[in-house]
Amino acid sequence: MSSVTEAVRIGILGDFNPKFRSHHATNDAIQHAARKLQISVESTWLPTPSLLEANALTRLDACDGLWASAGSPYKSFDGMLAGIQFARTRNRPFLATCGGFQYTLIECARNVIGIPDATTAEEDPKAKNIIIYPVSCAVPNRGENAPKLSGKINQIRLRPGSYLASYYAKETIEEEFFCNYEMNPEFEWMAMEAGFPIVARGANEECRAIESPAHLFYVATLFQPQLSSEENKPHPLVTAFVQHVADFRRKRLDDSILA
Repeated sequence: MSSVTEAVRIGILGDFNPKFRSHHATNDAIQHAARKLQISVESTWLPTPSLLEANALTRLDACDGLWASAGSPYKSFDGMLAGIQFARTRNRPFLATCGGFQYTLIECARNVIGIPDATTAEEDPKAKNIIIYPVSCAVPNRGENAPKLSGKINQIRLRPGSYLASYYAKETIEEEFFCNYEMNPEFEWMAMEAGFPIVARGANEECRAIESPAHLFYVATLFQPQLSSEENKPHPLVTAFVQHVADFRRKRLDDSILA
């Protein structure tokens, strides 16, 4: 349990849409975890265009943790990448889900590996280096509020010994996700070389999550843990994220006192 008394600040990278179930679920999941940890958390949506404005670094730095939300395509492709780059280079506790996962991989490809034209097929289907491409089992015209997918598509294996497996305290999970794009397996080498090992795979060995052992907390998942969080059963991954954000906040305050 954290001893932080002031409100912990989480910035949500993305363009809030009241029609998206996942966006409401993101807000709710954070508060589920906060109440379990008995801390106060303020979450603020940071629209992607604002992440390119002159005061963007100040707004990002005011956050103790960052969550790259679902919702691709975003209003600003470059804005989303800028927010993710901030989290990675400043070692800010970071969680990315669905579209956030996709752009985390693109940011990694562009700024860590050095593939400047790395992109997603959703953004440019004719690009040379498509890191994110259509899933083989895509479901066109499926409404976001449709019943969740069932069966093997939701079964995910976590890598033994990974941080992700430790947060769940198990190695096989079922999660809900709504996405017609996933990581192009031809670029899996990129994540590994950059220091972001793949720690979750789908039934057909598809990449479902990456993490960074070198960061305080840096996890990106194609699935959306927020969708299965409940008031009386906060999601373990979101809870781990919020706890790390609170720990960062406490250290930040302690460092400011000693400075």
